[in-house]
Amino acid sequence: MRRAALAGAAVAFATAVLAACGSSGDGPATAGGTPSGPAASAPAVPAPAVPGPAVTGPSGAPVGDPAGGPEDAETPDLPKVPADEITPATGTFSKPQKEYLTDRVPRGMDPAAVLQTGQETCDRLRYLVKADRDIAVAAVVTGEVADAEPAVAHLCPRHQDLVDEAALGYPDGTHTGAALRPGRYRAPSPTKDCAWRLTGAKGKELAAGSSDTGRPVSLTVPASATAFTSTGCYAWLPEGATR
Repeated sequence: MRRAALAGAAVAFATAVLAACGSSGDGPATAGGTPSGPAASAPAVPAPAVPGPAVTGPSGAPVGDPAGGPEDAETPDLPKVPADEITPATGTFSKPQKEYLTDRVPRGMDPAAVLQTGQETCDRLRYLVKADRDIAVAAVVTGEVADAEPAVAHLCPRHQDLVDEAALGYPDGTHTGAALRPGRYRAPSPTKDCAWRLTGAKGKELAAGSSDTGRPVSLTVPASATAFTSTGCYAWLPEGATR
């Protein structure tokens, strides 16, 4: 079975487990070592559907509606609850949880529901790392695990290395200008329709290739490249990254 299928299966498995069992409480611990969080009576949020690999625009940013949280929570036009007014129905939020919720809770929404989406993001990363670390990083690169950066920063800093590596990778799409970083990259889980192209000044082709094996492939982005286009390769991760 090719790794691209494994990537989708691993993400789907993580989502299914979370939907059946709810959040596992992978949030930060209190000073006494006991995980803190909203009261158990807080309403649950259904596990979001996991989209396919995200296509990117010229800036390299994933295009499309991200999964992983209530849609309203990501709508910038809705007024947000001030940080000093964010409180659960019962109990208290830890400092990291409060920091995660700041500017993320629309008025009228239960902050515990917003917090749960962040905790579920941490849970998905934890399940994916167990399956394959490269798959976990690629899922962040493509946006299959959305909003990983704020969730990891405040709720599960143990996964910061995944976010750091993902920030240096490329999803399928076209990347130009300042978004390009010279170096060696690998696609750990390409489809059998993986193809790529590197161009330089005035559109001159510097390198191109394809793979129909579904096996990992590598390429070098030279300093002279001005555009990098990839289709069917899912995600490219930097080689030599700290692991």
